[in-house]
Amino acid sequence: MSIYNFSGVTPSGKEVSFTEYEGKVLLIANTASKCGLTPQYGDLQKLYEQYGDQGLVVLGFPCNQFAGQEPGTSEEAEEFCQINYGVTFPVFAKVDVNGPDASPLFNYLKEQQPGAGDSSDISWNFTKFLIDRSGRVVARVEPKESPETMSEQIESLL
Repeated sequence: MSIYNFSGVTPSGKEVSFTEYEGKVLLIANTASKCGLTPQYGDLQKLYEQYGDQGLVVLGFPCNQFAGQEPGTSEEAEEFCQINYGVTFPVFAKVDVNGPDASPLFNYLKEQQPGAGDSSDISWNFTKFLIDRSGRVVARVEPKESPETMSEQIESLL
């Protein structure tokens, strides 16, 4: 089992196999548009612009599980981050990241990088996972940590 066994669905309903990202460094985050951490969209975009040509791909997955902070449709979430933060990286359809309806992708990410504490559950919006070019989940960065703190780690994987 690897990250390449998974896929995501775009807001328009198109399935995207993660085999499309083989050989890339991936930064995957659960996102929300009405959260105090929402400005991290801008930080994620900066990383994508800075390292995209070297092989970094940022993947955003809107999630409404934390205080209902992604209340709109998947299309509205995608449009919000494009208009307000100039996001050009792929944004997928809304997913659950915890619980019985959690996305298999996020269950896998949590198994590979459980995080601190007793539970591997994602604690809030903008939990970030870093995947190397071989598809291994190498880091989990908690919500309050800015994506920019990952620059050194990203550079070492590129």
